[in-house]
Amino acid sequence: MRGVTFDMTAMMASNLVSRWSGALWSGALGICAIVAVIRPAHADPRAVVELFTSQGCSSCPPADKIIGDLANDPSVIALSMPIDYWDYLGWKDTLADSRFSARQRAYSRMRGDREVYTPQVVVNGSTHVIGSDRTGIENAIGKTDKSTGVMSVPVTMSLSGKQINVSVAASNETAASHGEVWICSIAKSVPISIGRGENRGQQVTYHNVVRNLLKVGDWTGRSESWTVPIENLTRDGVDGAVVYVQDGSRERPGPMLGAAYTSLH
Repeated sequence: MRGVTFDMTAMMASNLVSRWSGALWSGALGICAIVAVIRPAHADPRAVVELFTSQGCSSCPPADKIIGDLANDPSVIALSMPIDYWDYLGWKDTLADSRFSARQRAYSRMRGDREVYTPQVVVNGSTHVIGSDRTGIENAIGKTDKSTGVMSVPVTMSLSGKQINVSVAASNETAASHGEVWICSIAKSVPISIGRGENRGQQVTYHNVVRNLLKVGDWTGRSESWTVPIENLTRDGVDGAVVYVQDGSRERPGPMLGAAYTSLH
């Protein structure tokens, strides 16, 4: 089991992930093994839900299913970020990226705890909960939604030829006056047949899996726009994109300030 009990799993994961402490983030490419939802252009999301999951974790399939359910909620941007630190258990995760593991550790450092485990959900960049706890996730969404500045900044994306136009509106709240703007490409549904490890013999579908991430720019509280070539995001299986504005930095991620989704087809 990976994440059913905090104390044991968090301690194991903390010891294990330290071996990857030297892993570097690539400059323009970032985080994410994330995934989002097909959303109406006018939708105003209330939450970004990031699931840190692993094909080698027997506790993860129920959490992966929950992310699939949340992907159908137009008020939620649900993202899957497969981590790599359980690969030694007998099955190398085919979607994992060490940058996702680094993002999960960065969240833990910002919270000041040692809670790094799977399946772990981080809601709006601030609150974590066991990924298979649907009620806990909903409660975390409600709790963070009331925090000043969280998901308060309007963000829009539109396709124009071979480029994506990203716009972030000016902020009316002093608590949301700066942040980093990132865009990530996602694969909405990725079925994987697992041959070894704790989930051997199972076929698990991963939803809204992040396949690539680029930093678009820095937002300073004023209305700003950027253009991103689609060719910088596309790869096999990618069919959507998510843009988010987050307080802090990739090494010190803070609350989510705003986000949007668009289909690439």
